[in-house]
Amino acid sequence: MSDKPVRENWLVGLHTAIQQLEVNRALDTKPYEVVLRHGSMHIGLYAPRGCDPQDPHDQDEVYVVMRGQGEFICGHSKRSFGPGHVLFVPAQIEHRFINFTDDFAAWVVFYGPQGGEKE
Repeated sequence: MSDKPVRENWLVGLHTAIQQLEVNRALDTKPYEVVLRHGSMHIGLYAPRGCDPQDPHDQDEVYVVMRGQGEFICGHSKRSFGPGHVLFVPAQIEHRFINFTDDFAAWVVFYGPQGGEKE
């Protein structure tokens, strides 16, 4: 059985989400657009402008930086980031992007139970 229809549907959803994010960003209304949901997991495109307004989340999350650079604060840690970097945030931990370029965009994957996965 081919997974071609699944890939094509996902790519159409991805393209639509990116277009919608660009429209929303132009309207300065929404920095995040969900692309795919499955069970407890959802994937979105995150591209804030100016500042990162997010609060801690109830699930663990992973960011994959697509473009741009800046600094990332997670708990008491701060690190620089750029394209291709992968950043993990445990559930309920304060985090945000700071001093980031205007072209910043990252995939974010939320997954697992509320409160995060336990080791």
